[in-house]
Amino acid sequence: MIQNDTRLFKYPKFSDLIIHEDDNLIVINKPPFIASLDEREGGEVNILRLAKRYYADAQICHRLDKDTSGILLIAKNPATYRLVSIEFEKRRVNKIYHAIIQGTHTFDNLKVDLPILNQGNKNVSIDRANGKPAETIFTSIRYFKHFTLVECKPITGRMHQIRIHLATQHAAIVGDAMYRGKPVFLSQIKKRGFTMSKDEEELPIMKRFALHSKRTDFVIDGKSYSFEADYPKDFATLLKQLEKFDT
Repeated sequence: MIQNDTRLFKYPKFSDLIIHEDDNLIVINKPPFIASLDEREGGEVNILRLAKRYYADAQICHRLDKDTSGILLIAKNPATYRLVSIEFEKRRVNKIYHAIIQGTHTFDNLKVDLPILNQGNKNVSIDRANGKPAETIFTSIRYFKHFTLVECKPITGRMHQIRIHLATQHAAIVGDAMYRGKPVFLSQIKKRGFTMSKDEEELPIMKRFALHSKRTDFVIDGKSYSFEADYPKDFATLLKQLEKFDT
């Protein structure tokens, strides 16, 4: 039996992750199961450490959740780090994520404007009295019988923002247990011809929540940048199975 254990995940070669590099900036397609920065317990491989081995002065300009894949910006010098940070701070970075959510939802530029309170220890909640402003725009881009592929555009950058905002719409991301999202099993969507031996444990199609940072656009020093990241294998596989068995 194959264990559902992310510790079995092999860390890739950093140079294989790069989708753009120039004198100031490295852009990678971050794989899932690797933290962007040091986690509190420390000792674990993370993108910052991999980046610094590749380029000593590398600095991560923003972060993605450990399970989230996709576009991650890395500055090669302090000046670029500062410029990119200002663009994020002033909300001038256009960020597009794709998520696979539970249920069929017709979102047409749906704006979710609900304040988020960071309670510490990676826990957040919607709190209208004490939370910080948080705004996300959602647009459905592909429909299945029981699931929807959604484009998510966070205007602000709060922790877990997309995940908790979707949960408020009864549209939790597939596999996001923290917000009541359930994993997808092949037996669930492939009703005919699915067989397993009695002593075999079925694993979900994706072993994480289905969220991917698809595209990022911004301008620094008068130069426009636009980057897009392909889906990783697990996200693409889930979409393929839904197209095959849940349409």
